[in-house]
Order: sequence, then C-alpha cells, then structure tokens
Amino acid sequence: MITTTTDDRNWSQGFSASHAGAAPRNVRDLTSHADIVVLLPDPASAQTCLDLADDAADAVQDNIAAVHIGADPLSMLVSAEEIELQMMRDLEEGSTHERYEHVRQLFEEWKLHAPHRQDLMLGDCQGDLRRCVSTVCRNASLVVTPYRGNLDARDAFHDVLFHEGKLVLVPPASGYRGHLLDHVLVGWKPHDHARRTMVAARPWLAAANRITVLCVDDKPNRHYEKSAREICHQLGLDAEIVVTSSSGRSVGNTILDFGASTNATCILIGAFKHGYLLELLLGRVTYRLLSHATIPLLMSH
Repeated sequence: MITTTTDDRNWSQGFSASHAGAAPRNVRDLTSHADIVVLLPDPASAQTCLDLADDAADAVQDNIAAVHIGADPLSMLVSAEEIELQMMRDLEEGSTHERYEHVRQLFEEWKLHAPHRQDLMLGDCQGDLRRCVSTVCRNASLVVTPYRGNLDARDAFHDVLFHEGKLVLVPPASGYRGHLLDHVLVGWKPHDHARRTMVAARPWLAAANRITVLCVDDKPNRHYEKSAREICHQLGLDAEIVVTSSSGRSVGNTILDFGASTNATCILIGAFKHGYLLELLLGRVTYRLLSHATIPLLMSH
C-alpha cells in the first residue's frame, strides 16, 4: 500500500499501468491511462464486474483499471443526517475498509485464473463518493459498474451515468455468462442519447460477431428503420435491422423477449430519456431492462 498524507487519504492504492515502467503512485495514476475502468463498490458483484471488464478489454485490446470505491462518512460533504445514515449502514455491511478488504481478497483470487491478470493491482478510493467517481472515471471510455447492490453501488451507478456522462456496462443481477459480443442487440429509437450511445460504443460494436438493431413500434414513415440504417452506415457497422410491434406489451418487455428469442448476449440502449425519477415512476424502458435483463446492458444517458 502506498503511504499518503492525511489530506490525501482517499487515494491510497496503486495499480500497474501498461503505459508506465513502474506501478503508479496512487489511484489517479492508476486510471489516467486506462481505457476501461471497473468500479467495485460491492463485494457481491465484484467478480462479475471483473469478468465483464476483462472481456470488454480483450475484445478491443484496451487496458483496464480496477478500483474499489466506498463512501467514508467522515470525508463526505453532506448533511449530518446523511453522514449518520452512512455510519448506520456500517453495522450491517461492515466499514468501508472492511468492504475494501473483502473486494481485495476477491480480486486477488480472480487474478489467479488467467496469466494476463497477474500484473494488475487494485485501486482504492474512499471518501466523498461523487468525488471518487469523478476522479477515477475521468479518462475512461467505458465504465463497468453494477446497478444493484449496496448503497455505494447504487450511488456510483447514478454518478457515472448522470454526472460523468460515461458509456456504462452493467452486469446482470443473475451473473455474467460470458460471450459479451457474440450478439449485440440494439434497442433503437432515433433520439440523441441513443445516437450518442452508439457512437461511444462503436469500438465494441465493430468487434461484435453479430449486431441486430431492433426498432419497436416504428412510425408509418419508417423513421426508426431509416435512421437506424443511417447511423449504422455512418459508423461502418454491418447490422441487421428488424422492425417489430410491441403488440400491447411494454417496449422494455418486447426488447427482452426478442433478445431471449435470438440468443442476444448484450443489449445496447440510450438510457433514461425521461430522466431517472420519471423512469422509476412510470416503469419506462431503461428501468425495465435494468430490473429484468439477464445479459449485460451497455448504455449512456
């Protein structure tokens, strides 16, 4: 562990970056050259996130940085009530340091399963969670982070998606079964956030074995289908365009059912067009997929 001053205690662990001759001094150095950052706020999802990040990196020959992040009540710039809530959760989940130690043990075991992982080191960022997320994700092209889990996991997901505007890869609650890019299913509507997501995800789409773009409830003028063909052409992607009707079902369920019937291994969507709270209240597409998908989700807001 790297020794730090008290004022810099939030950035305590290093990582061996492939661009440097020696291990970096702290978590800022760890993530400065990483194309893919995998956040590990919750031990329950740590291995799944690591497996997913490893496959995403291998597909496009990128490098990853793995970082445990955790809210430290004594370093948070929030109300006294929020600090008290964070301290109370320690009784159930253990302290931030205890959660880090659990993640570290899982990380070291995960490294043993593949030779190319041996030089990886785990970063640790504890303190104000939003500041941690901003620091470690600043240079990333893709962030792998869980949607479910402890409070840190839920807060980190929200910060990465809404405050950092990153492309996010989310593991399913049921566990990751591998083969990330065998068949990528794109849930398409011609909205700006969907276009941004496809542009950001282009390296992974280009590496996919198969891409299907699904247009649900297209307009009579076939605007969804035409715009899907246009963006695939612009990005140089060879994709099958499929138009279907929801037939009274939700769009989210239509995407999930189609994905299951075609053995999709990943779903790409533009996330939360109507905002996070409205999606929760109305049960819109993003929330439906996050709640029920059994394969990874690739998204940005």
